[in-house]
Amino acid sequence: MNFTYPKNERLKSKTIIGLLFSEGKSVSKYPLRLVYRTGEADADEKIKLGVSVSKKYFKKAVDRNYFKRVLRETYRLNKHLLWDNVEQPYSIMFFYQSKDRLSYEEINTKTIQLFEKFLLQVNKTNDSENKTEL
Repeated sequence: MNFTYPKNERLKSKTIIGLLFSEGKSVSKYPLRLVYRTGEADADEKIKLGVSVSKKYFKKAVDRNYFKRVLRETYRLNKHLLWDNVEQPYSIMFFYQSKDRLSYEEINTKTIQLFEKFLLQVNKTNDSENKTEL
C-alpha cells in the first residue's frame, strides 16, 4: 500500500463539492464528519478527498491549517482501510467540526472509527441495492 496523498487524489472540483453538499450522504464520529457521494465512472482514482475546518470554530488561519494538516495525515496513514474495501469510486469531504482541540492520537483513533463506520454504511446500502435488484 502506498501511503501518499498525491494531487490526483485531492478533491478540487467546485461542481463535485457542490454535489456533495446537495446530494451527499454523511457519517459522523465526534468531532469528525465525512460527507460522501459515489464518484463518476471515468474517475482515475478510487477516492478523491477534500479536507475542511470551519472558520466558525477556529478564527485564526494558523489553527485551521494545523487541523487540516492533521486530517490529511490521518487520512494518508489510514487510507488503506478505505482503498481495500471499496469497489466503486467515491468523492469525500472530511471535516473537523468542534472547538475542542484534540490531540493527534485522539484524531487518529476517531478517523479509524469514522472510516469503519463509513464502510459499514456503504456496505449496508450496497447490500440493500443488490437485494432490490433481485
